[in-house]
Amino acid sequence: MRVKTAGGGPATRGGTMRIGQLAQLSGVSRRALRYYDEQGLLVATRDANGFRNFPDDAPVLVAAIQEMYAFGLNSEMVRRFLPCARTADHRLTFEMCPQLREALAERRAEVTRRIVELAAQQRALDAHLVPG
Repeated sequence: MRVKTAGGGPATRGGTMRIGQLAQLSGVSRRALRYYDEQGLLVATRDANGFRNFPDDAPVLVAAIQEMYAFGLNSEMVRRFLPCARTADHRLTFEMCPQLREALAERRAEVTRRIVELAAQQRALDAHLVPG
């Protein structure tokens, strides 16, 4: 997954960027970025006026967070496994540390069970909805 990074535009200062620039680069809302900061997933420093400043590699971390949420992991699990996300040349990859591999395998099994349950519900509904 290719991730945009700060190019030293007007919103960057000393290797950091403000939340608006991070939102633009990552395609993630400011509200979500604030949530990530509050959850300890994405760490920002604060100016004297309280504005958040994120490191230049923050878009890569945001992409990792988004990917883990797409896996169906909750914030606690994302926080635990975020160190397993490794970057090289601003590309997101997951180094499969054993704990992350196990969590993803469990999540996949859970999704499979849920699909089976939903298919059974669909068949039950179809039996009553399909004219016959």
